[in-house]
Amino acid sequence: MAPYEPEQGTTDAEELSAGRRKAARYLVPVAVAGVAAATIGLVPALASGGDPDLPKLTAQELIEKIAASDTEQLSGTVKINTDLGLPSFGGGAGAFAPGGAGGGEDDKGSAADPAAKLLELASGSHTLRVAADGPDKQKVSVLDDAAEYSVIHNGDDVWAYDSATNEAYHTKDTGKSGDRSGKKGDLPKDVPATPEEFARQALKAADETTSVKVDGSAKVAGRDAYRLVLKPKDAGTTVGQITIAVDAKTGTPLKFTLTPASGGAAVVDVGFTKVDFAAPSASTFDFKPAKGTKVTEEDGGSAKDGSGGFKGAEPAVNVIGEGWTSVAELELPGGQGLPASGSADVPADAQRFLDSLGDKVSGKFGSGTVFKTRLINALITDDGKVYVGAVTKDALVEAANR
Repeated sequence: MAPYEPEQGTTDAEELSAGRRKAARYLVPVAVAGVAAATIGLVPALASGGDPDLPKLTAQELIEKIAASDTEQLSGTVKINTDLGLPSFGGGAGAFAPGGAGGGEDDKGSAADPAAKLLELASGSHTLRVAADGPDKQKVSVLDDAAEYSVIHNGDDVWAYDSATNEAYHTKDTGKSGDRSGKKGDLPKDVPATPEEFARQALKAADETTSVKVDGSAKVAGRDAYRLVLKPKDAGTTVGQITIAVDAKTGTPLKFTLTPASGGAAVVDVGFTKVDFAAPSASTFDFKPAKGTKVTEEDGGSAKDGSGGFKGAEPAVNVIGEGWTSVAELELPGGQGLPASGSADVPADAQRFLDSLGDKVSGKFGSGTVFKTRLINALITDDGKVYVGAVTKDALVEAANR
């Protein structure tokens, strides 16, 4: 089907930007954010019964429809896969996360801690079951062949349970309802887990550097949807385009696809295969650890700061540039770069993995290594500075040279 309208003109940029800001402000999170990584993605082709014939909408009207969406109740199945060009981490990813499974006998971390699960969703294919009933009740379950991992938010309690290890993790949500500001006990903020949350992040980034248009319609999870397409205008970004399938009736994003500027398979494409906008059963959000389950309570005196990070581990970030080509600059702890090749501090397998990803570069900043994926690239200089963004290697070097 042909696009409904030509590419949005620059004369409408101010009005469109205001609409995007409104959309970003009012979109309702519908899943537990601590369960999924920001890079989760590629959905196999969803069932399609042909493009539905829908009333024409402009990009501005569709963005306003998303902003007006008041969806707080739903349940469904989300298919995700990540294609960053990295090897699959598998179940061992938790060993690399703080408090993960790789700790020794003195490690007080839990295999059920969401922080130890994020990297497992950074590659490969995954299926999620999601449910939500307002800002105080959400559940996300990651389904594997022989196990299930769930995070349940019910009122003041947040539980996580890993059936593979029979371990549970418990913390208190001490913030106000719907507050994801990173207070003690809150879930990690700004980590998307559903098409709606990915769309919210994308709309935040959309400004006058982005062309936006409605590009036909689609069937997603058996529902009629509009396709909203965002394309960066800036050269130097690794983002090709973002497509958001928006439910024609409710305005809820049902599918999110990010394709790289280099072409090929999508890097991020997360979407519902089944969705129901009725209120889930109250029992969906009940959890009580069974006898014999190892339960880890989040300790107020632990190293965690409640925002998914660790005290003292969050460096100051300087943002260079604007829009899609912005680059974050920060310093590694201790002001030192990567260990030299052959260092006893780095396992041989890890060193080979790092070397396979990196390109040596030099400039006014000195020298360093650029580590590449199909979307996010990072330059780590020998003196301990890091430049990271969804930009090309040349754009990273240019940012470091400033």
